[in-house]
Amino acid sequence: MSIQQSDNQDTDAVQAMQDWWSTDIIEMSPGSIRYRGYAIQDLIGRVSFPQMIWLMVRGELPDAGQARLLEAALVAGVDHGPQAPSIAIARMAATCGVGLNNAMASGLNVLGDVHGGAGEQAVEIYQQVHARVTNSMEMQQACEEVLAAFWSTGKKYVPGFGHRFHPLDPRAPRLLELVDEAREKGIVQGLYADIARCIEAVIRQQKGRQIPMNIDGATAVIYAELGFAPALARGLFCLSRSVGILAHSWEQMQEPTRNKGPIPRQYIWRYTGTPARSLEGEDA
Repeated sequence: MSIQQSDNQDTDAVQAMQDWWSTDIIEMSPGSIRYRGYAIQDLIGRVSFPQMIWLMVRGELPDAGQARLLEAALVAGVDHGPQAPSIAIARMAATCGVGLNNAMASGLNVLGDVHGGAGEQAVEIYQQVHARVTNSMEMQQACEEVLAAFWSTGKKYVPGFGHRFHPLDPRAPRLLELVDEAREKGIVQGLYADIARCIEAVIRQQKGRQIPMNIDGATAVIYAELGFAPALARGLFCLSRSVGILAHSWEQMQEPTRNKGPIPRQYIWRYTGTPARSLEGEDA
């Protein structure tokens, strides 16, 4: 094989690898780092963290009003106490002597469909209503149709509505207030806020009692208004909750008296199995 052929093969191999790992997100070479085309030194000190999140996942910088709404949603979801599985698991992991990153990863790994997925599911429901309204259906009818389809699956709770602990989730009204302010300023259209409120009203009619919107329903309004895909609603919640997971993991690691798990260990379970029995008389 000639030197030229060898060089061509090396070039082809590099090109194939670059094509495999092609990305629109970051360009990097010795002495240069650019995110979505912007030099990192130009972003540092000029762009907020919510703006940076938007830039990385959407490709462009948001305006100030959009960034403020995104930030509000992120702030609202940082923590809900050790009773939340993601926090409890992170604290329990910390008692095992693992590092901070391990404890955080343990908590983040449980943000699935049951704990952490309601925001994504709420966005999907809102979008189903939105599609019907866009096709000239009255919003009330659209909400009724979507909820009827939802109830037909056998599910009992509409994602984003009702709460185990709060008769009225204190985070939701404030988030909706910010959405209303953004609508008045022309930052968002406000249609998803109308849809969420309509769903809340239809649930009240069907159930005969008020089941208020919770944080997942309210943040879903914000993510939908800002144009984020449903799956990103969950991803953004993971970013938000990681702050609380970090704080609780770190707190758990600081005081030896805390390192007994999030609840007293003797109260962790209640045995409901077979009563005590003996092998006496049984064939070994």
